[in-house]
Amino acid sequence: MPHLTSTTSGSTGTGTGVRTALGIPGYAHPLVAPAQWAELARPGTPLDWVVLDVTAGPGSRPDPHCLEAAGRLRAAGVRVLGHLDLTYGARVFGELLSDAHRHLDWYRVDGFLLDRCPTERTALPEVRRAITTLRAISDTAHIVLGHGRHPHPGYAEYADQLVTFAGSWSDYRWSQVAEWTADYPPDRFCHFVHSVPRGHLDEALRIARWQGAATIYFTDRTDRGGRVDPWETMPGYWDDIVSLVGTGVSE
Repeated sequence: MPHLTSTTSGSTGTGTGVRTALGIPGYAHPLVAPAQWAELARPGTPLDWVVLDVTAGPGSRPDPHCLEAAGRLRAAGVRVLGHLDLTYGARVFGELLSDAHRHLDWYRVDGFLLDRCPTERTALPEVRRAITTLRAISDTAHIVLGHGRHPHPGYAEYADQLVTFAGSWSDYRWSQVAEWTADYPPDRFCHFVHSVPRGHLDEALRIARWQGAATIYFTDRTDRGGRVDPWETMPGYWDDIVSLVGTGVSE
């Protein structure tokens, strides 16, 4: 069972009425996976947001297939986030800003996922600078920091959401939540878990709720030892997870 380091008021638990929704890390290109992108626009799907990653960012020119997919999602009321790669703090600021402008100008994104975000306190000023600039060019932008693990708590002061777990089910089922997260509501945290067997979906959802993460993505796809992207294909139990998450609140 996952270990909770804190049980203060910010943590979620049974009977708390926490709304859980799906955050989609980014499927394969809409030309390759048109049915999957169309499925995301289906009315009633419990989505928080969907990440649009054209080619490790917005690409070099507007992509008609991505334009259509993003437009369909916006028409369905789904928030679309542009993918920005921070490369753990090594990304040139000007390049990052250029990618952000392309996402906004071409695809009218509602915010950004800052992938491969650093976690150290020393990198916080540069990440804060990036977030401040993104909000200056899009004052309603929803900003998600894709750490993949718990960062220094200072990051939570500047972003709308933090991805505090991204990894395998074998690691997730024994994971621990950082004590400082209890000071924030569950809608500030996201968990992405791959290699989750169908028979463990309920358990995975309970862990997310116990650990205080309201935005989740579970898939039975694997990373094959780090050789493939487990997030680019819709899980085989998509209808099951939509039904399970669509119940809306903790048991």
